[in-house]
Amino acid sequence: MLRRLPELLPVRSDWRPARRSPGRDLLAGIIVAVVALPLALAFGVSSGLGAQAGLVTAIVAGALAAVFGGSNLQVSGPTGAMTVVLVPIVHRYGAEGVLLVGLMAGVVLVLLAALRAGRFAQYLPMPVIEGFTAGIAVVIALQQVPAALGVAAPDAEQVWRAAWEALLAFLRDPGAAAPVMALSVAALMLAGARFRPAVPFSLAGIVLATAVAELAGLDVARIGALPSGLPSPSLEFVSPDAMGALLPSALAVAALAALESLLCATVADGMTVGEKHDPDRELFGQGIANLAAPVFGGVPATAAIARTAVNVRAGARSRLAALTHAVVLAVIVLAAAGLVGRIPLAALAGVLLATTVRMVEVGSLRAITRATRGDGLVLLLTFAVTVALDLITAVAVGVALAVLVALRAVARTARLDQVPLEGGDHGEEEQRLLDEHIVVFRFDGPLFFGVAHRFLLELSETADVRVVILRMSRVTALDATGAQILGDAVTRLEQRGVTVLLSGVRPGHDQVLAALGIAGRLREDGLLFPDTPAAIAHARTLLPRAPSLAP
Repeated sequence: MLRRLPELLPVRSDWRPARRSPGRDLLAGIIVAVVALPLALAFGVSSGLGAQAGLVTAIVAGALAAVFGGSNLQVSGPTGAMTVVLVPIVHRYGAEGVLLVGLMAGVVLVLLAALRAGRFAQYLPMPVIEGFTAGIAVVIALQQVPAALGVAAPDAEQVWRAAWEALLAFLRDPGAAAPVMALSVAALMLAGARFRPAVPFSLAGIVLATAVAELAGLDVARIGALPSGLPSPSLEFVSPDAMGALLPSALAVAALAALESLLCATVADGMTVGEKHDPDRELFGQGIANLAAPVFGGVPATAAIARTAVNVRAGARSRLAALTHAVVLAVIVLAAAGLVGRIPLAALAGVLLATTVRMVEVGSLRAITRATRGDGLVLLLTFAVTVALDLITAVAVGVALAVLVALRAVARTARLDQVPLEGGDHGEEEQRLLDEHIVVFRFDGPLFFGVAHRFLLELSETADVRVVILRMSRVTALDATGAQILGDAVTRLEQRGVTVLLSGVRPGHDQVLAALGIAGRLREDGLLFPDTPAAIAHARTLLPRAPSLAP
Protein backbone atom coordinates (compact mmCIF):
# COMPACT_ATOMS: atom_id res chain seq x y z
CA MET A 1 0.00 0.00 0.00
CA LEU A 2 2.84 2.40 0.78
CA ARG A 3 4.43 1.67 -2.60
CA ARG A 4 1.08 2.37 -4.23
CA LEU A 5 0.57 5.84 -2.71
CA PRO A 6 3.17 7.71 -4.86
CA GLU A 7 1.28 6.57 -7.97
CA LEU A 8 -1.79 8.44 -6.70
CA LEU A 9 -0.10 11.83 -6.29
CA PRO A 10 -0.60 14.67 -8.80
CA VAL A 11 1.79 14.92 -11.73
CA ARG A 12 2.69 17.77 -14.06
CA SER A 13 0.76 16.25 -16.95
CA ASP A 14 -2.49 16.75 -15.00
CA TRP A 15 -2.36 20.43 -15.89
CA ARG A 16 -1.38 20.05 -19.53
CA PRO A 17 -5.01 20.50 -20.73
CA ALA A 18 -5.21 23.81 -18.82
CA ARG A 19 -2.59 25.35 -21.11
CA ARG A 20 -4.74 24.90 -24.22
CA SER A 21 -7.65 27.16 -23.30
CA PRO A 22 -7.25 28.66 -19.80
CA GLY A 23 -9.81 31.36 -20.56
CA ARG A 24 -12.57 28.80 -21.12
CA ASP A 25 -11.67 27.05 -17.88
CA LEU A 26 -11.71 30.29 -15.90
CA LEU A 27 -15.11 31.24 -17.32
CA ALA A 28 -16.50 27.77 -16.64
CA GLY A 29 -15.21 27.96 -13.06
CA ILE A 30 -17.00 31.28 -12.49
CA ILE A 31 -20.25 29.87 -13.90
CA VAL A 32 -19.99 26.78 -11.69
CA ALA A 33 -19.33 28.95 -8.63
CA VAL A 34 -22.51 30.93 -9.31
CA VAL A 35 -24.47 27.68 -9.48
CA ALA A 36 -22.66 26.15 -6.51
CA LEU A 37 -23.14 29.06 -4.10
CA PRO A 38 -26.84 28.53 -3.32
CA LEU A 39 -26.39 24.75 -3.30
CA ALA A 40 -23.47 24.95 -0.87
CA LEU A 41 -25.48 27.20 1.44
CA ALA A 42 -28.55 24.98 1.22
CA PHE A 43 -26.72 21.71 1.77
CA GLY A 44 -24.82 23.18 4.69
CA VAL A 45 -28.05 24.25 6.36
CA SER A 46 -29.72 20.94 5.50
CA SER A 47 -26.85 18.95 7.03
CA GLY A 48 -27.42 20.60 10.38
CA LEU A 49 -24.04 22.36 10.62
CA GLY A 50 -25.10 25.62 9.01
CA ALA A 51 -24.46 27.53 5.79
CA GLN A 52 -20.85 28.27 6.72
CA ALA A 53 -20.05 24.55 6.80
CA GLY A 54 -21.43 24.14 3.30
CA LEU A 55 -19.33 27.01 1.95
CA VAL A 56 -16.18 25.76 3.68
CA THR A 57 -16.74 22.33 2.20
CA ALA A 58 -17.23 23.70 -1.30
CA ILE A 59 -14.05 25.78 -1.04
CA VAL A 60 -11.64 23.40 0.70
CA ALA A 61 -12.88 20.10 -0.68
CA GLY A 62 -13.53 21.61 -4.11
CA ALA A 63 -9.95 22.84 -4.41
CA LEU A 64 -8.23 19.72 -3.06
CA ALA A 65 -10.36 17.29 -5.07
CA ALA A 66 -9.56 19.29 -8.20
CA VAL A 67 -5.82 18.98 -7.54
CA PHE A 68 -5.63 15.40 -6.23
CA GLY A 69 -8.64 13.75 -7.93
CA GLY A 70 -8.67 11.45 -10.91
CA SER A 71 -10.99 13.47 -13.18
CA ASN A 72 -10.19 16.62 -15.12
CA LEU A 73 -13.78 17.85 -15.08
CA GLN A 74 -15.27 16.83 -11.75
CA VAL A 75 -16.48 19.42 -9.23
CA SER A 76 -16.72 18.40 -5.56
CA GLY A 77 -18.43 19.83 -2.52
CA PRO A 78 -21.43 19.21 -0.25
CA THR A 79 -24.20 17.18 -1.85
CA GLY A 80 -27.77 16.23 -1.09
CA ALA A 81 -26.96 12.55 -0.81
CA MET A 82 -24.34 13.26 1.83
CA THR A 83 -26.69 15.44 3.88
CA VAL A 84 -29.11 12.51 4.02
CA VAL A 85 -26.42 10.47 5.75
CA LEU A 86 -25.23 13.32 7.99
CA VAL A 87 -28.56 14.29 9.53
CA PRO A 88 -28.80 11.16 11.76
CA ILE A 89 -25.15 11.64 12.78
CA VAL A 90 -25.83 15.25 13.82
CA HIS A 91 -28.89 14.06 15.72
CA ARG A 92 -26.92 11.44 17.67
CA TYR A 93 -23.44 12.93 18.09
CA GLY A 94 -23.72 16.63 17.30
CA ALA A 95 -21.52 18.73 15.02
CA GLU A 96 -18.31 17.34 16.53
CA GLY A 97 -19.40 13.84 15.53
CA VAL A 98 -19.87 14.93 11.91
CA LEU A 99 -16.39 16.47 11.80
CA LEU A 100 -14.78 13.33 13.19
CA VAL A 101 -16.78 11.13 10.84
CA GLY A 102 -15.55 13.19 7.88
CA LEU A 103 -11.95 12.84 8.99
CA MET A 104 -12.27 9.07 9.46
CA ALA A 105 -14.04 8.73 6.10
CA GLY A 106 -11.11 10.52 4.47
CA VAL A 107 -8.71 7.94 5.87
CA VAL A 108 -10.93 5.11 4.60
CA LEU A 109 -11.06 6.64 1.12
CA VAL A 110 -7.27 6.93 0.95
CA LEU A 111 -6.95 3.28 1.98
CA LEU A 112 -9.50 2.24 -0.67
CA ALA A 113 -7.47 4.10 -3.29
CA ALA A 114 -4.28 2.35 -2.19
CA LEU A 115 -6.09 -1.01 -2.41
CA ARG A 116 -7.22 -0.25 -6.00
CA ALA A 117 -10.90 -0.49 -5.04
CA GLY A 118 -12.08 2.11 -7.55
CA ARG A 119 -12.73 -0.38 -10.34
CA PHE A 120 -15.46 -2.16 -8.41
CA ALA A 121 -17.97 0.70 -8.79
CA GLN A 122 -18.62 -0.36 -12.39
CA TYR A 123 -20.41 -3.47 -11.13
CA LEU A 124 -23.19 -1.54 -9.37
CA PRO A 125 -26.53 -2.36 -11.08
CA MET A 126 -28.44 0.47 -12.75
CA PRO A 127 -31.74 -0.28 -10.90
CA VAL A 128 -29.90 0.20 -7.60
CA ILE A 129 -28.43 3.52 -8.76
CA GLU A 130 -31.77 4.84 -10.01
CA GLY A 131 -33.62 3.55 -6.96
CA PHE A 132 -31.42 5.21 -4.39
CA THR A 133 -31.17 8.41 -6.47
CA ALA A 134 -34.96 8.69 -6.45
CA GLY A 135 -34.98 7.83 -2.76
CA ILE A 136 -32.40 10.54 -2.04
CA ALA A 137 -34.56 13.05 -3.88
CA VAL A 138 -37.56 12.20 -1.68
CA VAL A 139 -35.49 12.35 1.52
CA ILE A 140 -33.99 15.73 0.60
CA ALA A 141 -37.47 17.07 -0.19
CA LEU A 142 -38.76 15.84 3.17
CA GLN A 143 -35.80 17.53 4.89
CA GLN A 144 -36.88 20.87 3.43
CA VAL A 145 -40.43 20.72 4.79
CA PRO A 146 -39.72 22.61 8.05
CA ALA A 147 -37.83 25.45 6.35
CA ALA A 148 -40.33 25.63 3.49
CA LEU A 149 -43.22 25.92 5.97
CA GLY A 150 -41.38 28.42 8.16
CA VAL A 151 -41.37 26.28 11.34
CA ALA A 152 -38.55 25.09 13.57
CA ALA A 153 -37.04 21.75 12.62
CA PRO A 154 -38.46 19.04 14.93
CA ASP A 155 -36.08 16.90 16.97
CA ALA A 156 -36.70 13.61 15.14
CA GLU A 157 -34.14 11.24 13.63
CA GLN A 158 -36.38 9.86 10.88
CA VAL A 159 -36.79 12.47 8.16
CA TRP A 160 -40.36 11.45 7.37
CA ARG A 161 -41.31 11.84 11.04
CA ALA A 162 -39.70 15.28 11.21
CA ALA A 163 -41.58 16.35 8.08
CA TRP A 164 -44.88 15.14 9.54
CA GLU A 165 -44.32 16.95 12.84
CA ALA A 166 -43.36 20.12 10.96
CA LEU A 167 -46.58 19.92 8.96
CA LEU A 168 -48.63 19.56 12.15
CA ALA A 169 -46.84 22.55 13.68
CA PHE A 170 -47.56 24.62 10.57
CA LEU A 171 -51.25 23.69 10.63
CA ARG A 172 -51.49 24.85 14.24
CA ASP A 173 -50.04 28.27 13.34
CA PRO A 174 -50.07 28.71 9.55
CA GLY A 175 -48.21 31.44 7.72
CA ALA A 176 -48.01 32.14 4.00
CA ALA A 177 -44.66 33.92 3.63
CA ALA A 178 -42.29 30.93 3.86
CA PRO A 179 -44.32 28.46 1.74
CA VAL A 180 -44.97 31.04 -0.98
CA MET A 181 -41.28 31.99 -1.07
CA ALA A 182 -40.08 28.36 -1.24
CA LEU A 183 -42.54 27.42 -3.97
CA SER A 184 -41.80 30.58 -5.97
CA VAL A 185 -38.05 29.94 -5.97
CA ALA A 186 -38.60 26.29 -6.93
CA ALA A 187 -41.02 27.24 -9.72
CA LEU A 188 -38.60 29.88 -11.07
CA MET A 189 -35.76 27.34 -11.18
CA LEU A 190 -37.83 24.63 -12.86
CA ALA A 191 -39.37 26.96 -15.43
CA GLY A 192 -36.06 28.67 -16.10
CA ALA A 193 -34.23 25.39 -16.58
CA ARG A 194 -36.83 24.40 -19.16
CA PHE A 195 -36.48 27.50 -21.33
CA ARG A 196 -33.04 28.91 -20.48
CA PRO A 197 -30.92 26.08 -19.00
CA ALA A 198 -27.69 28.08 -19.22
CA VAL A 199 -28.95 30.81 -16.82
CA PRO A 200 -28.31 30.21 -13.06
CA PHE A 201 -31.91 30.70 -11.93
CA SER A 202 -31.12 29.31 -8.49
CA LEU A 203 -28.98 32.35 -7.71
CA ALA A 204 -31.55 34.64 -9.33
CA GLY A 205 -34.31 33.13 -7.20
CA ILE A 206 -32.33 33.60 -3.99
CA VAL A 207 -31.47 37.20 -4.84
CA LEU A 208 -35.12 38.02 -5.61
CA ALA A 209 -36.39 36.24 -2.48
CA THR A 210 -33.86 38.06 -0.29
CA ALA A 211 -34.73 41.42 -1.83
CA VAL A 212 -38.46 40.85 -1.33
CA ALA A 213 -37.94 39.75 2.27
CA GLU A 214 -35.84 42.83 3.01
CA LEU A 215 -38.10 45.36 1.27
CA ALA A 216 -41.37 43.91 2.58
CA GLY A 217 -39.98 43.21 6.05
CA LEU A 218 -41.16 39.62 6.00
CA ASP A 219 -40.83 37.68 9.23
CA VAL A 220 -38.91 34.67 7.85
CA ALA A 221 -35.91 32.82 9.26
CA ARG A 222 -32.52 33.80 7.79
CA ILE A 223 -29.19 32.03 7.45
CA GLY A 224 -27.63 34.29 10.04
CA ALA A 225 -24.32 36.08 10.28
CA LEU A 226 -21.34 34.37 8.66
CA PRO A 227 -17.71 35.02 9.61
CA SER A 228 -15.87 36.97 6.91
CA GLY A 229 -13.27 34.32 6.14
CA LEU A 230 -12.44 30.68 6.63
CA PRO A 231 -12.14 29.42 10.22
CA SER A 232 -8.69 28.61 11.53
CA PRO A 233 -7.61 24.96 11.40
CA SER A 234 -8.46 23.06 14.57
CA LEU A 235 -8.25 19.43 15.64
CA GLU A 236 -9.81 19.86 19.06
CA PHE A 237 -12.83 17.78 18.02
CA VAL A 238 -10.71 14.62 17.49
CA SER A 239 -11.45 12.22 20.34
CA PRO A 240 -9.95 8.71 20.17
CA ASP A 241 -12.63 7.41 22.53
CA ALA A 242 -15.35 8.41 20.06
CA MET A 243 -13.79 6.67 17.05
CA GLY A 244 -15.16 3.25 17.88
CA ALA A 245 -18.74 4.49 18.16
CA LEU A 246 -18.47 6.56 14.98
CA LEU A 247 -16.66 4.00 12.84
CA PRO A 248 -19.87 2.54 11.26
CA SER A 249 -21.00 6.05 10.32
CA ALA A 250 -17.55 6.84 8.89
CA LEU A 251 -17.64 3.69 6.77
CA ALA A 252 -21.10 4.66 5.50
CA VAL A 253 -19.92 8.18 4.60
CA ALA A 254 -16.82 6.79 2.87
CA ALA A 255 -18.89 4.29 0.91
CA LEU A 256 -21.29 7.00 -0.24
CA ALA A 257 -18.48 9.40 -1.13
CA ALA A 258 -16.74 6.71 -3.16
CA LEU A 259 -19.90 5.60 -4.89
CA GLU A 260 -21.20 9.06 -5.80
CA SER A 261 -17.79 10.33 -6.89
CA LEU A 262 -17.06 7.39 -9.18
CA LEU A 263 -20.53 7.52 -10.70
CA CYS A 264 -20.17 11.26 -11.25
CA ALA A 265 -16.77 10.77 -12.91
CA THR A 266 -18.32 8.20 -15.23
CA VAL A 267 -21.06 10.66 -16.17
CA ALA A 268 -18.46 13.35 -16.85
CA ASP A 269 -16.53 11.00 -19.14
CA GLY A 270 -19.71 10.21 -21.04
CA MET A 271 -20.44 13.91 -21.63
CA THR A 272 -17.09 14.50 -23.33
CA VAL A 273 -14.87 12.96 -25.99
CA GLY A 274 -11.52 11.50 -25.02
CA GLU A 275 -11.85 11.94 -21.25
CA LYS A 276 -11.26 8.97 -18.96
CA HIS A 277 -10.94 9.28 -15.21
CA ASP A 278 -8.65 7.29 -12.94
CA PRO A 279 -10.99 5.70 -10.34
CA ASP A 280 -8.30 5.06 -7.75
CA ARG A 281 -6.93 8.58 -7.99
CA GLU A 282 -10.47 9.88 -7.70
CA LEU A 283 -10.89 8.00 -4.42
CA PHE A 284 -7.55 9.39 -3.26
CA GLY A 285 -8.57 12.93 -4.13
CA GLN A 286 -11.86 12.59 -2.28
CA GLY A 287 -9.98 11.15 0.67
CA ILE A 288 -7.61 14.13 0.83
CA ALA A 289 -10.57 16.51 0.49
CA ASN A 290 -12.42 14.83 3.36
CA LEU A 291 -9.33 14.82 5.53
CA ALA A 292 -8.97 18.59 5.14
CA ALA A 293 -12.58 19.86 5.10
CA PRO A 294 -13.43 18.86 8.70
CA VAL A 295 -10.29 20.62 9.96
CA PHE A 296 -11.88 23.90 8.81
CA GLY A 297 -15.36 22.99 10.04
CA GLY A 298 -16.68 21.56 6.77
CA VAL A 299 -18.93 18.56 6.26
CA PRO A 300 -17.93 15.40 4.35
CA ALA A 301 -17.78 16.03 0.63
CA THR A 302 -18.17 14.12 -2.59
CA ALA A 303 -18.34 14.88 -6.28
CA ALA A 304 -21.51 16.67 -7.38
CA ILE A 305 -23.19 15.51 -10.56
CA ALA A 306 -25.17 18.72 -11.08
CA ARG A 307 -22.14 21.02 -10.70
CA THR A 308 -19.96 18.70 -12.78
CA ALA A 309 -22.54 18.73 -15.58
CA VAL A 310 -22.63 22.55 -15.50
CA ASN A 311 -18.83 22.57 -15.63
CA VAL A 312 -18.74 20.38 -18.73
CA ARG A 313 -21.51 22.29 -20.50
CA ALA A 314 -19.76 25.58 -19.73
CA GLY A 315 -16.77 24.43 -21.77
CA ALA A 316 -14.33 23.28 -19.08
CA ARG A 317 -11.31 21.36 -20.35
CA SER A 318 -9.15 20.89 -17.25
CA ARG A 319 -8.92 20.92 -13.47
CA LEU A 320 -8.43 24.68 -13.59
CA ALA A 321 -12.22 25.16 -13.85
CA ALA A 322 -12.99 23.28 -10.62
CA LEU A 323 -10.13 25.07 -8.85
CA THR A 324 -11.43 28.43 -10.08
CA HIS A 325 -14.88 27.60 -8.73
CA ALA A 326 -13.39 27.11 -5.25
CA VAL A 327 -11.42 30.34 -5.43
CA VAL A 328 -14.48 32.36 -6.51
CA LEU A 329 -16.48 30.96 -3.60
CA ALA A 330 -13.68 31.91 -1.23
CA VAL A 331 -13.77 35.49 -2.56
CA ILE A 332 -17.54 35.61 -2.00
CA VAL A 333 -17.08 34.47 1.60
CA LEU A 334 -14.45 37.15 2.18
CA ALA A 335 -16.33 39.97 0.46
CA ALA A 336 -20.03 39.31 0.94
CA ALA A 337 -20.48 37.28 4.14
CA GLY A 338 -22.94 39.84 5.52
CA LEU A 339 -25.18 39.71 2.47
CA VAL A 340 -25.16 35.92 2.42
CA GLY A 341 -26.34 35.86 6.02
CA ARG A 342 -29.55 37.71 5.04
CA ILE A 343 -30.76 34.94 2.72
CA PRO A 344 -34.07 33.42 3.94
CA LEU A 345 -33.99 29.70 4.75
CA ALA A 346 -37.23 29.25 2.82
CA ALA A 347 -35.47 30.38 -0.36
CA LEU A 348 -32.77 27.77 0.15
CA ALA A 349 -35.49 25.19 0.74
CA GLY A 350 -37.01 26.17 -2.61
CA VAL A 351 -33.63 25.67 -4.30
CA LEU A 352 -33.36 22.14 -2.91
CA LEU A 353 -36.98 21.30 -3.71
CA ALA A 354 -36.33 22.19 -7.35
CA THR A 355 -33.07 20.23 -7.24
CA THR A 356 -34.87 17.10 -6.06
CA VAL A 357 -37.35 17.34 -8.92
CA ARG A 358 -34.50 17.56 -11.42
CA MET A 359 -32.69 14.64 -9.79
CA VAL A 360 -35.40 12.16 -10.74
CA GLU A 361 -35.26 10.87 -14.31
CA VAL A 362 -38.85 9.72 -14.78
CA GLY A 363 -38.13 8.24 -18.20
CA SER A 364 -35.27 6.15 -16.84
CA LEU A 365 -37.36 4.92 -13.91
CA ARG A 366 -40.21 3.97 -16.24
CA ALA A 367 -37.85 2.15 -18.60
CA ILE A 368 -36.25 0.11 -15.82
CA THR A 369 -39.56 -0.90 -14.26
CA ARG A 370 -40.80 -2.02 -17.67
CA ALA A 371 -37.59 -3.87 -18.57
CA THR A 372 -37.97 -6.91 -16.35
CA ARG A 373 -39.88 -7.75 -13.24
CA GLY A 374 -36.65 -8.32 -11.35
CA ASP A 375 -35.18 -4.92 -12.27
CA GLY A 376 -38.40 -3.21 -11.23
CA LEU A 377 -38.40 -5.00 -7.89
CA VAL A 378 -34.76 -4.03 -7.22
CA LEU A 379 -35.49 -0.38 -8.03
CA LEU A 380 -38.62 -0.19 -5.85
CA LEU A 381 -37.02 -1.96 -2.89
CA THR A 382 -33.91 0.23 -3.04
CA PHE A 383 -36.11 3.33 -3.20
CA ALA A 384 -38.25 2.21 -0.24
CA VAL A 385 -35.28 1.32 1.98
CA THR A 386 -33.59 4.63 1.14
CA VAL A 387 -36.61 6.61 2.31
CA ALA A 388 -37.45 4.42 5.30
CA LEU A 389 -33.95 3.61 6.61
CA ASP A 390 -30.72 4.93 5.08
CA LEU A 391 -28.69 4.99 1.88
CA ILE A 392 -26.05 2.42 2.77
CA THR A 393 -28.63 -0.15 3.85
CA ALA A 394 -30.56 0.59 0.67
CA VAL A 395 -27.52 -0.01 -1.54
CA ALA A 396 -26.66 -3.23 0.32
CA VAL A 397 -30.22 -4.55 0.06
CA GLY A 398 -30.54 -3.47 -3.56
CA VAL A 399 -27.25 -5.08 -4.61
CA ALA A 400 -28.10 -8.30 -2.74
CA LEU A 401 -31.47 -8.53 -4.45
CA ALA A 402 -29.93 -7.66 -7.83
CA VAL A 403 -27.40 -10.47 -7.38
CA LEU A 404 -30.18 -12.93 -6.60
CA VAL A 405 -32.16 -11.81 -9.64
CA ALA A 406 -29.07 -12.10 -11.84
CA LEU A 407 -28.24 -15.56 -10.50
CA ARG A 408 -31.80 -16.68 -11.16
CA ALA A 409 -31.58 -15.40 -14.73
CA VAL A 410 -28.20 -17.06 -15.29
CA ALA A 411 -29.42 -20.32 -13.80
CA ARG A 412 -32.31 -20.35 -16.25
CA THR A 413 -29.88 -20.20 -19.18
CA ALA A 414 -28.02 -23.30 -18.04
CA ARG A 415 -29.22 -26.52 -19.72
CA LEU A 416 -28.53 -30.23 -19.70
CA ASP A 417 -29.58 -31.77 -23.00
CA GLN A 418 -29.39 -35.29 -24.35
CA VAL A 419 -27.68 -35.02 -27.75
CA PRO A 420 -26.24 -37.37 -30.42
CA LEU A 421 -22.77 -37.32 -31.90
CA GLU A 422 -22.16 -34.25 -34.08
CA GLY A 423 -22.36 -34.85 -37.83
CA GLY A 424 -24.40 -37.23 -39.95
CA ASP A 425 -28.02 -38.14 -39.42
CA HIS A 426 -28.64 -37.01 -35.83
CA GLY A 427 -31.78 -39.04 -35.34
CA GLU A 428 -30.23 -42.24 -36.69
CA GLU A 429 -27.01 -41.79 -34.70
CA GLU A 430 -28.90 -41.05 -31.48
CA GLN A 431 -31.06 -44.13 -31.89
CA ARG A 432 -28.01 -46.30 -32.52
CA LEU A 433 -26.36 -45.02 -29.34
CA LEU A 434 -29.52 -45.65 -27.34
CA ASP A 435 -29.72 -49.18 -28.75
CA GLU A 436 -26.19 -49.70 -27.44
CA HIS A 437 -27.26 -48.28 -24.04
CA ILE A 438 -25.06 -45.21 -24.47
CA VAL A 439 -26.42 -41.72 -23.81
CA VAL A 440 -24.66 -38.39 -24.37
CA PHE A 441 -25.51 -35.32 -22.28
CA ARG A 442 -24.31 -31.82 -23.10
CA PHE A 443 -23.94 -29.08 -20.51
CA ASP A 444 -24.68 -25.58 -21.82
CA GLY A 445 -23.89 -22.51 -19.73
CA PRO A 446 -22.51 -22.22 -16.20
CA LEU A 447 -22.32 -25.21 -13.87
CA PHE A 448 -22.44 -23.47 -10.51
CA PHE A 449 -24.26 -23.63 -7.19
CA GLY A 450 -27.41 -22.11 -8.62
CA VAL A 451 -28.05 -24.98 -11.04
CA ALA A 452 -25.87 -27.86 -9.83
CA HIS A 453 -28.52 -29.58 -7.71
CA ARG A 454 -31.04 -29.49 -10.56
CA PHE A 455 -28.51 -31.15 -12.84
CA LEU A 456 -27.78 -33.77 -10.18
CA LEU A 457 -31.44 -34.77 -10.09
CA GLU A 458 -31.65 -34.95 -13.89
CA LEU A 459 -28.53 -37.13 -14.15
CA SER A 460 -29.61 -39.33 -11.27
CA GLU A 461 -32.88 -40.11 -13.04
CA THR A 462 -31.05 -41.53 -16.08
CA ALA A 463 -32.21 -45.12 -16.59
CA ASP A 464 -31.70 -48.09 -18.92
CA VAL A 465 -28.16 -47.09 -19.98
CA ARG A 466 -24.73 -48.58 -19.41
CA VAL A 467 -22.53 -45.62 -20.38
CA VAL A 468 -23.20 -41.90 -19.84
CA ILE A 469 -21.00 -39.39 -21.67
CA LEU A 470 -20.98 -35.83 -20.29
CA ARG A 471 -19.90 -33.21 -22.83
CA MET A 472 -18.21 -30.37 -20.91
CA SER A 473 -16.93 -28.23 -23.79
CA ARG A 474 -19.83 -25.73 -23.53
CA VAL A 475 -19.61 -25.22 -19.77
CA THR A 476 -18.89 -21.48 -19.45
CA ALA A 477 -18.12 -21.47 -15.73
CA LEU A 478 -17.52 -24.10 -13.07
CA ASP A 479 -17.34 -23.45 -9.35
CA ALA A 480 -16.57 -25.73 -6.42
CA THR A 481 -20.24 -26.55 -5.83
CA GLY A 482 -20.80 -27.46 -9.46
CA ALA A 483 -17.69 -29.63 -9.49
CA GLN A 484 -18.68 -31.37 -6.26
CA ILE A 485 -22.20 -32.05 -7.50
CA LEU A 486 -20.75 -33.39 -10.74
CA GLY A 487 -18.59 -35.76 -8.71
CA ASP A 488 -21.62 -36.86 -6.69
CA ALA A 489 -23.56 -37.56 -9.90
CA VAL A 490 -20.69 -39.67 -11.25
CA THR A 491 -20.53 -41.62 -8.00
CA ARG A 492 -24.29 -42.26 -7.93
CA LEU A 493 -24.33 -43.48 -11.52
CA GLU A 494 -21.34 -45.73 -10.93
CA GLN A 495 -23.06 -47.24 -7.90
CA ARG A 496 -25.89 -48.23 -10.26
CA GLY A 497 -23.41 -49.89 -12.62
CA VAL A 498 -23.29 -47.03 -15.13
CA THR A 499 -19.89 -45.97 -16.49
CA VAL A 500 -19.46 -42.18 -16.77
CA LEU A 501 -17.11 -40.55 -19.29
CA LEU A 502 -16.26 -36.84 -19.52
CA SER A 503 -15.26 -35.13 -22.75
CA GLY A 504 -14.02 -31.66 -23.68
CA VAL A 505 -13.16 -30.47 -20.17
CA ARG A 506 -11.55 -27.02 -20.40
CA PRO A 507 -8.14 -26.46 -18.72
CA GLY A 508 -9.50 -23.98 -16.19
CA HIS A 509 -12.36 -26.30 -15.29
CA ASP A 510 -9.97 -29.23 -15.08
CA GLN A 511 -8.13 -27.40 -12.30
CA VAL A 512 -11.34 -27.09 -10.28
CA LEU A 513 -12.14 -30.77 -10.76
CA ALA A 514 -8.57 -31.73 -9.85
CA ALA A 515 -8.61 -29.61 -6.70
CA LEU A 516 -11.64 -31.56 -5.46
CA GLY A 517 -10.09 -34.90 -6.39
CA ILE A 518 -12.61 -35.60 -9.17
CA ALA A 519 -10.42 -35.19 -12.24
CA GLY A 520 -7.61 -37.28 -10.77
CA ARG A 521 -9.83 -40.29 -10.15
CA LEU A 522 -11.46 -40.08 -13.60
CA ARG A 523 -8.08 -39.66 -15.28
CA GLU A 524 -6.63 -42.66 -13.45
CA ASP A 525 -9.56 -44.78 -14.63
CA GLY A 526 -9.16 -43.47 -18.20
CA LEU A 527 -12.56 -41.76 -18.23
CA LEU A 528 -11.49 -38.28 -19.43
CA PHE A 529 -11.37 -37.58 -23.19
CA PRO A 530 -10.50 -34.54 -25.31
CA ASP A 531 -13.67 -34.76 -27.46
CA THR A 532 -16.97 -36.61 -27.71
CA PRO A 533 -16.15 -38.92 -30.66
CA ALA A 534 -13.20 -40.31 -28.71
CA ALA A 535 -15.43 -40.83 -25.67
CA ILE A 536 -18.08 -42.65 -27.76
CA ALA A 537 -15.45 -44.85 -29.35
CA HIS A 538 -14.16 -45.79 -25.91
CA ALA A 539 -17.70 -46.37 -24.65
CA ARG A 540 -18.30 -48.96 -27.35
CA THR A 541 -15.19 -50.84 -26.29
CA LEU A 542 -16.59 -51.02 -22.76
CA LEU A 543 -19.96 -52.49 -23.67
CA PRO A 544 -18.91 -56.16 -23.73
CA ARG A 545 -17.36 -55.73 -20.29
CA ALA A 546 -19.94 -53.34 -18.91
CA PRO A 547 -21.70 -54.64 -15.79
CA SER A 548 -25.33 -55.53 -15.99
CA LEU A 549 -27.81 -52.82 -15.08
CA ALA A 550 -28.86 -52.60 -11.48
CA PRO A 551 -32.49 -53.49 -10.91
